[in-house]
Amino acid sequence: MKKDILIGIIIGLLANTLGVLIFSFYIGTTQDRTLTNVLQTALAEGRLGKIIAIGAVLNLVAFFGLLRQGQDARARGVLLMTIAMAFVTMILMFS
Repeated sequence: MKKDILIGIIIGLLANTLGVLIFSFYIGTTQDRTLTNVLQTALAEGRLGKIIAIGAVLNLVAFFGLLRQGQDARARGVLLMTIAMAFVTMILMFS
């Protein structure tokens, strides 16, 4: 059970990271920026929290996919990671 929750947390982290990367590449290609430049600019302008929140959309896909497969413990781990990312986003937006 604990192993499945840990696997779900890792899946949630990877899904969120992939979402951030996809969104950053989308922004970067439209304005000829590199990934590092996009993330540094977002951090400097206080928009990194918004990019992380947009990246968390892929957690929905992972969550419902795991539920559909009957892997409730892993889906719980993805949900825990989504909640953790919500707290990180709040901290970044209000600091």
